[in-house]
Amino acid sequence: MANTYTQIHIHFVFAVKYRKTIIDKNWKDELFRYISGIIKNNNHKLLAINGVSDHVHILIGIRPLQSVSELMKSIKQNSSKWINDNKFVNGHFEWQEGYGAFSYSKSQLDAVINYIQNQEQHHKKKTFREEYINFLEKFEVDYDEKFIFKELI
Repeated sequence: MANTYTQIHIHFVFAVKYRKTIIDKNWKDELFRYISGIIKNNNHKLLAINGVSDHVHILIGIRPLQSVSELMKSIKQNSSKWINDNKFVNGHFEWQEGYGAFSYSKSQLDAVINYIQNQEQHHKKKTFREEYINFLEKFEVDYDEKFIFKELI
């Protein structure tokens, strides 16, 4: 739309179903490139992507052409299909239902990018669950403990 100018930065966090630790180092970078392509094809700007074996962080400069939920649906559906088509895991790969989406101002971007780029070191000290709950509390998001990303029991 003409004369529409925005600056919207969203940090997405989403996990493998039951937080299984199955994103393998051997294909993780390929997955991130694939997800980057989905973001670009939806006319958004990828600022950072990284993760560990059970979850992914993405920072996007998002355009208001598409809703946050539509973008996440596209990322999760297409990337899980790609993982399954390439037979990267035994059985069927799925992302956990739901995601976190947190907004940041331009002045905070360097810190968020640094945080995302250092996921491996960060998770030597803190579990994904602890990290996720910290995000929810920092952003004052009401949540129900029973709906926090579930682990396989």
